[in-house]
Amino acid sequence: MKKQLSIILVALLISMLSTVSASSEKLPPTKKELLAHPEMVGALAAIDAYVQGVQHYDQVPGISVGIVYDQDLIWESGYGYSNLETKRTADADTLYSICSISKLFTSIGVMQLRDKGKLSLNDPVKKHLDWFNIEQAHEEAGPATIEGLLTHSSGLPRESDFPYWNGPDFPFPTRAQIMEQLGSQKTLYPTQTYFQYSNLAMALAGEIIRERSGLKYKDYISKNILIPLGLKDTRTYYPKDLRGKQMAIGYTGLLRDGIRDQVDAFFTRGITAAAGFTSSVNDLAKFASWQFALIEGGDQGVLNSNTLREMQRVHWVDPNWETTWGLGFNVRRVKNQTVVGHSGGCPGYITQFALLPKKKIAVIALTNAGDGPAWRIAENIMATIQGAIDKSSTPSKEDIPDFSKYEGNYNSSPWGGEIAIRQWGEQLVLIEIPGDSLKDSMTMLEHDSGNTFTRLTDDGDRREPWDFEIGDDGRTKRIHQHGFYFERID
Repeated sequence: MKKQLSIILVALLISMLSTVSASSEKLPPTKKELLAHPEMVGALAAIDAYVQGVQHYDQVPGISVGIVYDQDLIWESGYGYSNLETKRTADADTLYSICSISKLFTSIGVMQLRDKGKLSLNDPVKKHLDWFNIEQAHEEAGPATIEGLLTHSSGLPRESDFPYWNGPDFPFPTRAQIMEQLGSQKTLYPTQTYFQYSNLAMALAGEIIRERSGLKYKDYISKNILIPLGLKDTRTYYPKDLRGKQMAIGYTGLLRDGIRDQVDAFFTRGITAAAGFTSSVNDLAKFASWQFALIEGGDQGVLNSNTLREMQRVHWVDPNWETTWGLGFNVRRVKNQTVVGHSGGCPGYITQFALLPKKKIAVIALTNAGDGPAWRIAENIMATIQGAIDKSSTPSKEDIPDFSKYEGNYNSSPWGGEIAIRQWGEQLVLIEIPGDSLKDSMTMLEHDSGNTFTRLTDDGDRREPWDFEIGDDGRTKRIHQHGFYFERID
């Protein structure tokens, strides 16, 4: 009897300890808690000032950005205009050509059919496209395969043999034209030898979807990906009827005379699977959150979770060990972290979609300029926000001082540029604008007393004072440092 009682007591003790352990586990902060944390407030203020500076000094017509954390679009903003003539502002609903980000949807379509047993990644392209008659300049290396299409290692040329990237008309070929012209082209390299980015390859992947599914490419993608994921503002085409309204007008890169011209609407026709989609920050945020949920074993109605993991790991390494690629996804190592996603560049639009799957963070940057710095924006946002999210998991002090009266932008005349002052926790952050790197552009100022702050080095050493002069409206009117004044400009 005593032995049985002891067993029962031990079991109860284990149960109680398990309950205490489970209840003491730290839950991730909610979106509201995350955005209220001083670390996040400061990081987002710095990011906002930085992107404002990029839009202004790079003279980008419009920029829309978004930050996703797990299942939430935690922050989004628009800068400049989607239509310079009407001054329609850019925002998270603004549509942009996302160009090569389209390849992710095509690759998912291919993998869906693979999972259904309708094709194999090792299949020669010829097995599914009997009209695939490109001249094999290196027959000894073997045929181009479906995996080669998705990893850009098929040896195929970059483009179908048409000048469709040249304006003003951008004469993208039809399916029939691509098929007819293919026989007069030849492979550039032996298969599985070099990375050669290829829109032709991804267009062929779209044709395989058509052949194996029995549906037109756009119908298959809508039915099996866009509609199930609720991506109502993602299309496989350029919506001309929305141009200048919800659809941002594209503009050229800066010309020699310092102006930008409008880029006409374009229609990718046979190249749609590689470059034809349009979307918004809000829709791409849903696309990112779906991936984070799926990787964690969520709803597998659109794709198997293991299949997405397979797509987001390296399947191709170039001989120089510098270029790596997954199945459709660009997969890179950046400071010991795996970044996946894709960039996009079409006439009048440069875009970026980047994810840190392990941390469930995604950044979206969409621009309507032929030289839009979407990757630079996304890279700087990613580098800044992940540290803030990590720190936001710990409670903040309740007595954070209010330094809002010092916040603003100040000119650096006659040297050009400006400095932005924002509060970050118990300090101020000074951001030099313009700048390529947000991290390198930031300097922290520590409060001394009154309206005086001291500059801190990266090592935390204290240096010279910065004195803020307050105007009658209670806001700073200028800053004094080293005998120089920075005058408020906003």
